[in-house]
Amino acid sequence: MSSTPPGPVAARGREPVVVGVDSGGSGLRVAVARAGREVSAPLVSREPVRTGPGGISAPHLLEQLVPMVRSALADGERVVALAVGAAGMATLGDELRAGLPVALEREFGVARLALAADAVTAYAGALGQRPGAVVAAGTGMIALGTDLRTWRRADGWGHLLGDSGSGAWIGRAGLEAALRAHDGRGGGSAALLERAERLFGPAGGLPGQLYPRTDRAAVLASFAPEVAAAATGGDRVAREVLGRAAAHIAESARAVCPSGGEPEVSFTGGLFRMGEPLLAPLAEDLARLLPGVRRTPAEGDPLHGSVVIASALASESLRLPTDGRLLTVVGPGRL
Repeated sequence: MSSTPPGPVAARGREPVVVGVDSGGSGLRVAVARAGREVSAPLVSREPVRTGPGGISAPHLLEQLVPMVRSALADGERVVALAVGAAGMATLGDELRAGLPVALEREFGVARLALAADAVTAYAGALGQRPGAVVAAGTGMIALGTDLRTWRRADGWGHLLGDSGSGAWIGRAGLEAALRAHDGRGGGSAALLERAERLFGPAGGLPGQLYPRTDRAAVLASFAPEVAAAATGGDRVAREVLGRAAAHIAESARAVCPSGGEPEVSFTGGLFRMGEPLLAPLAEDLARLLPGVRRTPAEGDPLHGSVVIASALASESLRLPTDGRLLTVVGPGRL
């Protein structure tokens, strides 16, 4: 990186321009903000960034990111700060941390750069830079909390070892109940069996459909809405599955929520659009496990969070704690 930091951001180009990036399993999204205002229509690539022996591929990310950013910049504008949030950054981000700082300075003159796990950008999108806890849940599930000194993480261990309460977890539990009904064992649900066979075909073929797939978690999660529908229709087993999922989610929130003060907890991700069968028991469990906690609606999604972080870097007001895996900052930008 250049040893000469950029001057005040207001003097660079027509307006201060910051860039937020969200890289995940569904592709790459880029948002450009001027004077703190996010663009109304983020740029989107539907091609997920590849993962290779070195982790997340820096060349493949740059191959998509550079033309997307260039197309969004007006003449004379310069990127003063950029934040990349990526799924897998904590464990697979070594190549990005090694390659992106030099490449992005070369392409755009960026001297303020943040590389963050998607859980961190989900946190920043939901709560900004305030202390609290955020649970991000969709196919998977992870909880992240901070007192603005350190991060605390719970779960996010994937569908084989964890992600308890996630869409994949709910789908797997629902399919197990379907197979119990198919076998005539206790704990089964005829309603879930009917829904499983409508979606996947004869129950006996489920292992062959699931086990060879590399996208098993997504396939399992595709059955979670069926569990919610069965619960809404009054199926006891389906409601019990969602009740257990809610308990897992609340436990993870408690594990990361900072003590003292008036803690905030926010929930973000598609799982929480499942409705009353999940949200009602979740509210009860939160009241029991985190009495007095303030539940705060998420302000935005992980892409919004990456813009929040980039904007804080540009104004040298970043308060979120840096971490070798979860949040790496290059150049000035912290308080």
